[in-house]
Amino acid sequence: MSEAIDASSIMRTLRGELDGISTSVQTQEASTVIEVGDGIAHVAGLRSAMSGELLEFTSSATGRSVYGLAQNLDEDEVGAVLFGDVDSIKEGDQVTTTGRVMDIPVGRNMLGRVVNPLGDPIDGKGPIITSQRRPIEFKAPGIIDRQPVNEPVQTGLVAIDAMVPIGRGQRELIIGDRKTGKTAIAIDTIINQRNTDIVCIYVAIGQKASTVASIRETLEHHGVMDKTIIVSATAADSAPLQYIAPMAGAAIGEYFMYNDEKGHPADATHPGGHVLIVFDDLSKQAVAYRQMSLTLHRPPGREAYPGDIFYLHSRLLERAVKMSDANGGGSMTALPIIETQEGDVSAYIPTNVISITDGQIYLQSNLFFQGQRPAVDVGISVSRVGGAAQLKSMKQVAGTLRLDLASYREKQAFSQFGSDLDETTQYQLNHGAHTMELLKQKRYASLDVADQVIAIFASKENYLDDLDLADVVEFRDGLAEFMKTRHPNTRSRVVEGKISDDLAEKLRSCIAEYKEQFLRKHHKDDSEDAGGQGGDEVQSFRDA
Repeated sequence: MSEAIDASSIMRTLRGELDGISTSVQTQEASTVIEVGDGIAHVAGLRSAMSGELLEFTSSATGRSVYGLAQNLDEDEVGAVLFGDVDSIKEGDQVTTTGRVMDIPVGRNMLGRVVNPLGDPIDGKGPIITSQRRPIEFKAPGIIDRQPVNEPVQTGLVAIDAMVPIGRGQRELIIGDRKTGKTAIAIDTIINQRNTDIVCIYVAIGQKASTVASIRETLEHHGVMDKTIIVSATAADSAPLQYIAPMAGAAIGEYFMYNDEKGHPADATHPGGHVLIVFDDLSKQAVAYRQMSLTLHRPPGREAYPGDIFYLHSRLLERAVKMSDANGGGSMTALPIIETQEGDVSAYIPTNVISITDGQIYLQSNLFFQGQRPAVDVGISVSRVGGAAQLKSMKQVAGTLRLDLASYREKQAFSQFGSDLDETTQYQLNHGAHTMELLKQKRYASLDVADQVIAIFASKENYLDDLDLADVVEFRDGLAEFMKTRHPNTRSRVVEGKISDDLAEKLRSCIAEYKEQFLRKHHKDDSEDAGGQGGDEVQSFRDA
């Protein structure tokens, strides 16, 4: 006998069938482009779009997808900036929301590579296989999740490590006019991380492609490219790409800071990594953001920059942080670079970034042209938090260095108006001139921090004052080599803590021993030169 079909049995059957179906619903809102130009697209509708959401544009000409970033959320339309093949998008092309904020691929496989701000490789070495992605905009950790700066980042440059020390997790601005050696300081600092556990990221914003290629070659030559990632948005790239480049670099750096070596999230048992990131330079990013904002019809503010330009840079630089031990103790140290016009640090962007960062290294063009390189003006350069991370021995020997140089500059200006100087003034002028000479360094000639401490100690103890100024740098570099080969134990004791009376006495005897050798060698060289000249004179007399 067949079962009677009634309403309840039908409902039972339907419920059973529906329970067996497993589906996921994905909603996408679609619309069309109503206006496009200058890398900016205006899209009708898209009421569900989020600020900073990734939008997918489909080109009717090529059929390919071009991605954009939702910026202006107006009542009837959305203003978006386009990345990639901008010219292929035309009026009437389809646009869909993706439901996710813009993110880029990140991972250890990026080390040694050059990528664009979208995370795609541009060095011709094939694709980069990564399994993780990070949003380009990310909220900086709160105060509870951080700890104070307490570990140093050594640049290898005496003028900076002694007087403007940088700590892990610090944001130290490098500021100066064009062609004063700002990038040189950043590259030297990256090269000096050759034997440390710091991963380096160099973000090139609005540079020439040839400059980026040259920097990559330099890093390869000095053996640090395998622990460095270059994010490049060249001058030929669109303003939106130059705008997101620093955020993309920060996202890549955060992967190393928030994860351990095996990719596990950092915590008390999985230590996070350490990152040094250089933004070269944020002036060009500000210009790119201004261009974007003006084409999006946002109201211009001071110097035609949009009102939120300060917020843009503070959002970016707050991501540089020293994490607490409970969060893995990782760090990201930022070296933003700002270019000034005729030394004007009171312009809008320089004052903004100075107020955000933890100090600035100020480079003077007149010092640069006088041959004082790196051209650091130690009078107005400052590090607000780096002193806590400085080695105790360095703090001990370099404590009065800034005052000595300030006194020297004051006396130098005064001495131009009088020739009769007392002994104290003559000593300060001579000592100051030799100290300034000690701070000179060629490119890629970084000094280990132990050698820096010993060199400053030698200067403080007046071992340099009777040398010719031209011989000071040679003496400093020779002393470093002498201590490394002949007195390695004494050299290693210098970085262990404060210099005790016993160690100071030992250093004095080592420096005196080297100085005797140095003077003997130079006296011999001078004698040979004089002998050669005398012989020539005799020969010319005979010929006559």
